[in-house]
Amino acid sequence: MPGTRSTGLLALGGIALAALLTVIGHLEVNDDLNPWALTVSDFAVSDRGGVIDIAMVVLALATVALLLGLRRTGPPRPGRPVELLLGAWVAGLLLAAVVPTNEPGTAMTTAAYVHRYASVIAFLALPAGGWLLARRPDLAPAARTLRTLVVLSLALAVAMIWSAYPGDRLLIGLAERLLILTEVAVLATVALTQTLTAVEHGVVAPHHRGMTA
Repeated sequence: MPGTRSTGLLALGGIALAALLTVIGHLEVNDDLNPWALTVSDFAVSDRGGVIDIAMVVLALATVALLLGLRRTGPPRPGRPVELLLGAWVAGLLLAAVVPTNEPGTAMTTAAYVHRYASVIAFLALPAGGWLLARRPDLAPAARTLRTLVVLSLALAVAMIWSAYPGDRLLIGLAERLLILTEVAVLATVALTQTLTAVEHGVVAPHHRGMTA
């Protein structure tokens, strides 16, 4: 399955690049911003159109490559629910990258609300899609890992919601970064399993045909 292997590698490369750009974006911010108390979006708005916004677009494109790879594996295809959930994740990322939030400490604007709820949709859609993907036979080797990551991401989402409202934003930046890390790990797990499965089929199948010839 060279096509599937290619899309898996492309997705892994995109995920790695997005992670690198996010780290660079944190290092390039000149303002005295606290990563534990402020969200990634707070950092991004300080460098509008900078590398963090680009990282979000790259991660969205990596997800598209992953989804294309899943569609090429044949039955079972991702299924309509999975495609819709991953599509919501992609759309949420792109919208959050294009529509900025407000500057830290300022009143919420309409754009900031759009950014917030686009992010919320993305953060909730991905773990739901990951849970459904864990049921696929071709992803069976990673099923337990995927379910663990999904449960962890949902727990972190609850922690972030608590921090955003009754918690007075206590360690909201830390909660969000752990949530992002966990959800990106869901994508990386699927991409890695997809790539390894394609390599295994590409190596084992010819040998099997030679034995039966």
